[in-house]
Amino acid sequence: MVKINAIKHFQRAINRFHERLGNQFGAAIAYFSILSIIPILMFTFSVFGFIAAFDQELFNKLVDKIIHSIKDPTLVNILKNMINTAIQQRTKMGLTGLLLTIYSSINWMSNVRQAISLQLYNRWQYQVYSAEKIWKKYIRDVISFIGLIIALIITLLLTVITGWIQVTVIHILKLRGLEWLYPLISFSTILISILTNYLVFLWLFWSIPRYKPNKTALFRGTMLAAISFEFIKFVMTFMIPKIISSPSGIAFGSVLTLMAFFYCFALITLFCAAWISTAKYTKNTY
Repeated sequence: MVKINAIKHFQRAINRFHERLGNQFGAAIAYFSILSIIPILMFTFSVFGFIAAFDQELFNKLVDKIIHSIKDPTLVNILKNMINTAIQQRTKMGLTGLLLTIYSSINWMSNVRQAISLQLYNRWQYQVYSAEKIWKKYIRDVISFIGLIIALIITLLLTVITGWIQVTVIHILKLRGLEWLYPLISFSTILISILTNYLVFLWLFWSIPRYKPNKTALFRGTMLAAISFEFIKFVMTFMIPKIISSPSGIAFGSVLTLMAFFYCFALITLFCAAWISTAKYTKNTY
């Protein structure tokens, strides 16, 4: 009975995902994610420009490390030209990049909100959400995006701190020679990564919907998203080297990898939102 209910639940989630155009919205989120990276790069290059203005020696070391990691001479020349432009127009590029980053980030959050809301809400709830005033939506998007950034910072801090603790404990106790310890370390790293994924997805599913979903469905759906996303990251660690090593991958590998990453992230997010919204829990939950 438990297995039958779980299968029926997945069928309902799949049907809702396709009925609410999950694939199309996933592709749109991936596209807007790539576009949002451009102003971030502009702002980053302007920061490099300011570093060059204050500490030329440090800047040269950074540039040398970046250039030596690139094998294609054409890309090296393009990168050098971009760096020179960033130095000469660092203030203008920085302000423009910062403004465009804020604008594109809020728009990205708005698109993600609409896509998730369409999966989570029933018809009348989505009509009420769509009729909400623009300025209210904008404020909600700003708050949600700030919260998402905070969640990402927390996850990064957790990852760094736990990694540092692992290394420190191994060094203090002199456990480097124990081969059986490495599988345990790998397993604990995966668990920590799933935990950090869980925090990010929980914020997305909890902060975005105006009508809060069932808590049991929310927590289980978030765990499903966290584990699925970790599996995708694991698969991509094997795929990325193969993509980059091919001739076409040298030129387009980074773009294709980012597109695949954002698309998988969007699909997992939207499908799990559909899974949460189609959950039917009674006293005997499965």
